[in-house]
Amino acid sequence: MVTLTAPYIAGFLAFRETPFLLESLQRLQRDQPQLLPQQDVFSDKFGLACHLGVLSGLPCVGVAKNLLQVQGVNKDEEHQSQIAALQKGGDSFPLTAASGKVLGKALRSCNKSSKPVYVSVGHRITLDTAVRLTHSCCRYRVPEPIRQCTCDVFSWWEEEGLRVDIRENHAHSHLL
Repeated sequence: MVTLTAPYIAGFLAFRETPFLLESLQRLQRDQPQLLPQQDVFSDKFGLACHLGVLSGLPCVGVAKNLLQVQGVNKDEEHQSQIAALQKGGDSFPLTAASGKVLGKALRSCNKSSKPVYVSVGHRITLDTAVRLTHSCCRYRVPEPIRQCTCDVFSWWEEEGLRVDIRENHAHSHLL
């Protein structure tokens, strides 16, 4: 059980969640070295996936269900029309900052969902590889490692009789 003491603030997830993730990752590497774990485009371009990747030395991918509107990347009419143009799972379009720099990609992760996920480079991986990896993990909209973890957490909460307002404990970014 992890107790988070800092509030959720969009764009600052790394400062809230990296310490316990790094500790968990180090424990996993020590106890089961044969396993390697498989979050949002940030205004400072260094989010949770980057933070954990740099500290662990492992490749990491950022995946988010919601677009963090930064650097001229907005959920405007143009963005909505680009989403509508995604015809099938695997289709994507770049999220381009006002400066012209590509910050990530919106990915239609499966044929069943028209809502994209947002993929960004975390550490030691290219954007195209991050998009292909994310797509390969998707049976549904959310990549399977994240979906399974979320299902396990909700089952545990239910078993423990816990009721959590997920709006207050917003955890929209995850590591693959």
